[in-house]
Formats: sequence, C-alpha cells, structure tokens
Amino acid sequence: MRRRRLAVVGAVLLGVVTGGITTAIPASGAPPQFEHLRPGEQPQLTERVPLNVVLLGYKRDSVDLGALSGALPIKHQPQQITRLHFAGIHETVGLEYTYDYRVKFADQTYQDRFFRQLSSLARPTEVNTVQARYNAQQKNKLDVTANHDIDAPSVEKWLAFNPPTGVDTRENTVYLINWHDRPDFKFHVYTKTDEPDPDTGQNWGKYASRGMVAWGGTTAADEESGLGATRRVWFHDISAGPDQFSGSWNVDNPDLDGDNQPDYRIPPAWEYADDGYRKKAELTADLGRLLRTVVVNQLITASPTYPLELTVGNAKTVNLDSNTYEGWPGTDVSGKYIKPDLVTAELGEVLPGIELSYDHQDLPYDGEAKRCMEDWLQDVSCYPETELPPFANMYLQNKRELDRVLDDQGKVDYELPLFNYAVQNENLPWLGFAGDNWKDGGPGFVYNWLSPQFVGWGYGLTSTMIHEVGHHIGLTHPQDGYDSITDKFYEPTGPTYFAWLGGEVNSVMNYLQVNYDFSQFDHDNLNRFRAAASNESANALTAEVLKMPNADRAYADLIRADQLIGQVKNRLTAHDYPTARILARQAYDAVVEGSRKAGVSAEAYETKQRELTRPTPATLPTKPNPATVDRFAGPRTVR
Repeated sequence: MRRRRLAVVGAVLLGVVTGGITTAIPASGAPPQFEHLRPGEQPQLTERVPLNVVLLGYKRDSVDLGALSGALPIKHQPQQITRLHFAGIHETVGLEYTYDYRVKFADQTYQDRFFRQLSSLARPTEVNTVQARYNAQQKNKLDVTANHDIDAPSVEKWLAFNPPTGVDTRENTVYLINWHDRPDFKFHVYTKTDEPDPDTGQNWGKYASRGMVAWGGTTAADEESGLGATRRVWFHDISAGPDQFSGSWNVDNPDLDGDNQPDYRIPPAWEYADDGYRKKAELTADLGRLLRTVVVNQLITASPTYPLELTVGNAKTVNLDSNTYEGWPGTDVSGKYIKPDLVTAELGEVLPGIELSYDHQDLPYDGEAKRCMEDWLQDVSCYPETELPPFANMYLQNKRELDRVLDDQGKVDYELPLFNYAVQNENLPWLGFAGDNWKDGGPGFVYNWLSPQFVGWGYGLTSTMIHEVGHHIGLTHPQDGYDSITDKFYEPTGPTYFAWLGGEVNSVMNYLQVNYDFSQFDHDNLNRFRAAASNESANALTAEVLKMPNADRAYADLIRADQLIGQVKNRLTAHDYPTARILARQAYDAVVEGSRKAGVSAEAYETKQRELTRPTPATLPTKPNPATVDRFAGPRTVR
C-alpha cells in the first residue's frame, strides 16, 4: 500500500533568458536556414575548458612543465558509456571540449604561506593501520612515524579563496602538493568526518581506510562544508598517506585486486628514488597520468552513463517510484533505512528546474521476485529462454510485473522505478546497480540491496539510492572514465588502478561513504549533459516538424529555437553551465510549440524515441557495466 508521498522542486530561475531573440520568417515561405539547429543530427556544442595547475612544494628540477603539459589531451568528446561498454555503440553526447592549460610553480612566498597553513591544520595522531601496513612492506623506502590528520574540507576552502596571483579558482584549478622535500614536513593524511551515514550513524570518515591524499569539488551550498561561493578546486598531495583506496600503501605486490595484471599506482613522494618504488625520472609522467586520467576524464569533463534525452533530459516533473521487497522479518526496512526527504533534497540540488516527487510501497519478497534474486546469487538465469545472463534476472522479473508499481504514468514526464531488496542473505555482492535495458545499453531500473550484515557494517539504503539514481540520470563514478585518445572506457584496475584517486572528491558517486552530496564537477557535467540532451531533442523534433505539410506554421518557433541554441553556445563559452541548460530547454520548448502548430505530437514522439532501441550487438555481455554497479566497501575497510 502506498504510504507516503512528497515532492521537492529544484531551484527555478524566475524569468525567461531570451534577450535579443527575433523571429523573422523568410518572406518566400521556404524553410529557414538554421545557424545552430541541426535537424535530425547531433548537437555541435563546443567549449574551451580552462584548467589551472599549480605545483606546491615540488622542486623545479623534479617536474618538467613542458612535458607535463604535453601529456594532456588536446580535445575530448564524451561518449555514452553504457552504450559503448554494453553494445559497442559509439554515441557521442554532442559536446566537444578543447582545453586551456595553465601550468605553473607557485612562488616561494606563496608556498611558505600555504605550508604554514597546512602545518597549523595538522593534528597529531597515531600511525594508522594503513600506514602500519605500508611500514610492514619489504620494499618500502622508509617508515611512517608521528602521523597527523588534516581536515580535507578546510584545506580545500583555504586553497579556493587564497589562490596564487593570477589564478582564478572559479575556473577548474588543481593543486599538486609535495610537502616532503621541505624541512617542516609532517607525515599526514586528509580526513572528512562531518557526515555520518544518514540511516545508521556510521562515521566512515574516522576509519583509516578513508584516509585520503586528495580532495575537492565541494559546492557553494554543501550543507556540511559548503564554500559559500562557487569554486572548482581539487588537490592531490603526493606526500600524504599512504592511503588505502589508491593502493599507495603497497609497494610489494604488483597485483592488488587479483586480476592477474599489474596495478599501476602513484606512490608516496619518497618512493620516487633510484632505490624506491619508482624512479625519480618518472615523476613528471605520473603527474601527467594523474591530470589526464583523473582530472580531465573523470572529474572536470566526464562522460555520461546513459543518454539523458531518454531519462530526465527534457523532463519538468520526475517521480521516484520506490518499491521495497521486505524479506527481513520483524524489520520495517523501508521505514527505518530510507530517508525520503534526504533522497529528494540531494537529487533536487543536482537537478534544478525539475519538480521531483517520491512515493513508496512495500512488496512481499516471494514468488518470482525471490526466485529470480536467489537464482542470480547462484549464477542461474531465471528466464533461460531469453539467453540473457543471470544478472538480468531482476530486470526481467520486474519488467514483467511493472504494472503493479507504476502509478504516475501520465501524471509526470518521467517515472523511475527503484527496487530495494531487504533480505537476510549474507555476503551479497553488491550494494546497488543502476541497470540498463539489456538490449542496447539504454537505461533500465535502479536496484538496491540491504541485509543485517550490511547494516552491521554501517550501511543503510538512503545513500545507496542517491548514488544509484545519480548513475541513472547520467553520472558515473569519479574513479571511472572514458578516454578519447584511446577511445576506451576504463575502471581503476591494471594500468589505470591509480584512477581510484578520482574517488577522493566531495561526491556521493564515490566509494568513500564520507559524504552524500554531489560535487561541483557533478553539477557542471550534468548541466552540460542536460543542455546537450535538450539540443539533441530539439534537433530531432525539428526534423519531424519539417516533414509536415504545415511546417511553415512552425517556422517562427524554429527560428527562435535556433537563436536560443546560439545563446547556449555563448553561455558554454563563458562556462555558465546553469544558464546554458536553461536556454537549451527553452529552445526545445520552442520546437515543441512549433510542433503543435505543425501537427506533430511532441509527447508521442518522445515516447517513441524512448521505446526505440539501437542495433542489437552480435554478442551480449555476460555482466553489467561497472560504471553503474556498486560493490560494498567491506573488504576495503581497515579499521
């Protein structure tokens, strides 16, 4: 039975951003010549993205700035990751980035000032268990002693509002820090301990496994550590740690994750030595890998998981339809371990302009639901006639019984089914999964799991739900990425194991569980993705309108849309992503208005587009896209 319903409206810009728009129709009555609309084609949105890189503490002869800049990509075109991974379909977003790199050493006065601040923030503490494991390595260069904890948000805030002369931290700014070569050096790790799990109170930030060597991406309005004004800062400290997540603590074992390939990691500063883990001469190349892989591909110009035009890209109203299979006798899991207000509040912040609602029902954990999940755990397909792998079980079962959960069709623009499995099984392999449709890498449903064992470790459902819906609306993990140069999606394993460093950012999309907000980089990327999705939909619908015998009735609206897309391009040039998104949506609305006049139902066309599938690949993968699957962090936890 439906028990609760609530709604939150994302920030709405009052007024219409349409200055300078004119709608003169060609006197001949011929179709207008568009400058920015591209009927039936992908958008062509470009941006020259600034990236400031400031080196602090590095000796000038240790890093070759020319070689460092030369290691960075010239341009980047984001791809729809699940399409690429699942079906081998290359589907660009319609965005193309070039970069304006400004790489420099900070002057000595600024460096002294920064390291005095860092020293003042350092709080003496014992050597943590991760550092102790490093000390126990056979090949470690030295032993960590006299450790210190440093509050990561405090360092980010200082760097955001105290940049070197000539650096504007409203632009993407990366600080590369090396304290080790200075006489005032202290062993240290960065921590964030102000945001415990909202359901269980577990404070993951206090564990040694969550000690960090990097941080950033905090928004202006973050409830715990907001900057108060928009800044785009991320820092990496090669002299911190060693840490657990990036593997810098282990200098003995080449293969940390057991997949029979060496895992490339970025070690602590002191391990760059002729007799260390890595040669001194390789430092510049490693910093180049860090900037290209983590900063460019994963943080500031990431790729989307799913095509947004098929989900929330054009929606003004979205319903989160939460359904919990209650298989944990004596416990009201949905009532105890889901905070609907927090789910909608956090998602509402990253989806401004969308009216977001939530409703919930409990379902019995029996019948096909139980059979298909239990079969999945045994690696058995519950519908073998489909020839799909066991991981498709939950999608197939819920798809067949979808009518019993969807109750907002026709009431909202987009309804997203979420299925939560509250079960007593131990050693479940996943916390959550933002599933695809098992056809062409298009979006499917969202799944979350909870058990007594997970709760004992400190997990609830709220943060997992926020994270998985984040995947569904287009956000990938900050530790995964797509690289335009190699044309490959990658995970933090093997040659890109160090990509785990991207997870040390203030985003609920990471695996640290130290925060439940979306980062500034998430906001920027999603605004761009939504702008591109509205532009793509405007292009597609324009092509349909122009086929109609009454197309001339829509010409004024199409011209207006064309001019609005021109303004979108101007706003991207100025890095004003929220306004670019708003203008792109207005362009799509103008085409929708024109479509009505020409006799095209935009609503019917959108429904048809969602139902279309791309060409089915010759072979289907046997496991889901890692960009949207979330493992629990139990085995990675050292207390």
